[in-house]
Amino acid sequence: MKTFLIILTFLIFFTGCSSKNAFYQFKMDRAQELSASSLQSSKIVSKDGEVSGVFSAIYLNEVYPRAFNEDEYFFVFLYIKEAKEMYDPNSPTESDLRLKLSSELPIKIEKLSEDNQFSHLVDIKSDWNQYYIVSFKQTDTLNLILENGKSSSAVLKYKKE
Repeated sequence: MKTFLIILTFLIFFTGCSSKNAFYQFKMDRAQELSASSLQSSKIVSKDGEVSGVFSAIYLNEVYPRAFNEDEYFFVFLYIKEAKEMYDPNSPTESDLRLKLSSELPIKIEKLSEDNQFSHLVDIKSDWNQYYIVSFKQTDTLNLILENGKSSSAVLKYKKE
């Protein structure tokens, strides 16, 4: 009886072991897995140290390498307390937020609706967020930063593969 209890105890411990990975229960497709590993976020902080929003980005060249390979593409979503728009090279204003990749301004910015072709990549959907697809010229270093005259975010660093 004593041997039976010992064997039963070990069997119970080993049945808890599993060969499944962390994404098994989430039922993510390959693009969602890649976007989860590529997603980076930063607080937008004023010069006074006050948090004025959150800036998040996904490097689309890593998620969809076949579709996005000419330039550097990012899916960007922002939550900002004050209503501001992203800097558009076609119609710039001084109050706009400026997104830079390695100190270069984007070549194209497109504002997206809450439900867009990339919204399945993130679980964060909100009427308060602003969504953009942003493209930059090819570069060797991928240091993404959002700034304006009053505030800035931390640098989001991506690796090219």
